[in-house]
Amino acid sequence: MFTPKIPVNDQPTGQIIPLDTTAVDGHQHAPAACSCQHPAPAPAATTRPTVQLTPGSIALLVGGGTAAVLVVGAVLVSMLLAVAITAGSLAIVALVVRSLINSEIKNR
Repeated sequence: MFTPKIPVNDQPTGQIIPLDTTAVDGHQHAPAACSCQHPAPAPAATTRPTVQLTPGSIALLVGGGTAAVLVVGAVLVSMLLAVAITAGSLAIVALVVRSLINSEIKNR
């Protein structure tokens, strides 16, 4: 089905023979009616309706969105708080170490 149909010439003449043959005299004849039974054509595909939002589903979406925003906000605030506590602890440790070094130098 997807392979190209290339006309085959028995002898290479340089002429390309097309696959579809048309009437030589320039007019087309109507196809002859056949006596075989063809299946009925399939009905046109029905379009699916768009999503309809009811007041209950809108309230559920708003509630879910609010909960998601609150959870993400709580996680971000807790991460910021953890960084702030760590920075404060490091600052206090740096002050203590500097004080110990200065007192060591003065006592010599």
